[in-house]
Amino acid sequence: MTPPRSASGAPPQGGAASEPAEPDPRRPLDPSIQRCGLVAIVGRPNVGKSTLLNALVGQKISITSAKAQTTRHRITGIRTVGDTQYVFVDTPGFQTRHGAALNRTLNRTVQGVLADVDVVLFVVEAGRFGLDDAKVLSLIQGEGLRDKPVFLVANKLDAVQRRTELLPWLKGMQDRHAFAEYVPLSAKKAAEVERLLAIVRPYLPEQGWFYEEDALTDRSERFLASEIIREKLFRLTGDELPYTSTVVIDKFEEEGNLRRIAASIVVERDAHKGMIIGSGGERLKRIGSEARQELEQLMEAKVFLELFVKVRSGWAADEQHLRSYGYE
Repeated sequence: MTPPRSASGAPPQGGAASEPAEPDPRRPLDPSIQRCGLVAIVGRPNVGKSTLLNALVGQKISITSAKAQTTRHRITGIRTVGDTQYVFVDTPGFQTRHGAALNRTLNRTVQGVLADVDVVLFVVEAGRFGLDDAKVLSLIQGEGLRDKPVFLVANKLDAVQRRTELLPWLKGMQDRHAFAEYVPLSAKKAAEVERLLAIVRPYLPEQGWFYEEDALTDRSERFLASEIIREKLFRLTGDELPYTSTVVIDKFEEEGNLRRIAASIVVERDAHKGMIIGSGGERLKRIGSEARQELEQLMEAKVFLELFVKVRSGWAADEQHLRSYGYE
C-alpha cells in the first residue's frame, strides 16, 4: 500500500497509507497516446472554484463575484495541452440550506456532475475547514464516488500568513479522507495552475479527445451573455440585492459581426427592481455598459444590448419557473 502523494510527489507526513488511484500515476506515460477526461471542481460557495476554472482554461468562461452562489449552472471549460485534453466542470457551490427549490436544483447539478467524472478537485481555502466544507466532503465520500481520485486543492495560499501552520492542517485533512493528491496553490498564479495541470494529467484515461483542439467551452454565446450580465448585476449591487435574482435572454440575434441581445433581469420584489435601476436609471445603465464591453471582447463582435427588469415573485421556489429560466 502506498501513501497519497503531495503536489511535490512526496507523501504527506504522518497518517495512514491508502491504495494508489487507477491508473497508477507513477507509470511512465506514452506520449503517442491521447488522454482525455472529466475533472470536477467542487467545494462550498466562495472558495474560488470559478477563478480556478478560468485560470485552468486560460480564458474567462465562468463568472466570479464576492456574492455566494454566483455559479448556478454546470460550466464546462476545455484545455488541450500536447496530447492531453482536460474537460473541467465547474459546479455551483454545494448549498447547505435546502429549503428553496433553487438550492435543491443547484445541489442536483453538483451530484449529477460527480457521477460522471474521472477526477474530483475538492477546493478549500488553505488552512481552513468548516462545517460547509465537511458537508461537501461527505458528498464526495458517498456511494459510487469512493473509487474516484480526489485531489485536495488548498486555494488562496497567498492569504496564509504562516506557512508552517499548514503542516498540521494537512495532517488533519489526510485523516478526514485518503486524498490522491494534495495541491496547495493560488489560482491567481499561473505557474501554480500549470503545476496542477501536470499533476492531474496521469489520472486521465487514455482515450480520444471529446472536443476540437481549440475549444474552450461547450456553452453557447447566448448562455455566456446571460452569465456576464448576471456577474455585472452582482458586482454592482453588492450585498444590497439578494442572490434570488437571475437573467433571462429574451432575444439573441447574429447579424454578421453584430450581436443584438435583449435580456431581462428577474427579481422577486419591487424593491429589488429599484435597487437595480438606481437613481435616474444610472445603475442599470452601468450594468449594461460593463456587460456590453466584456461581451464584445469575449465574442470579438459588436454588441447591441437592451436590459429590462421584471418582478416575478417566488420564482426561486417554483420548479416550473426554474426550468423555464434554464436551470437543470
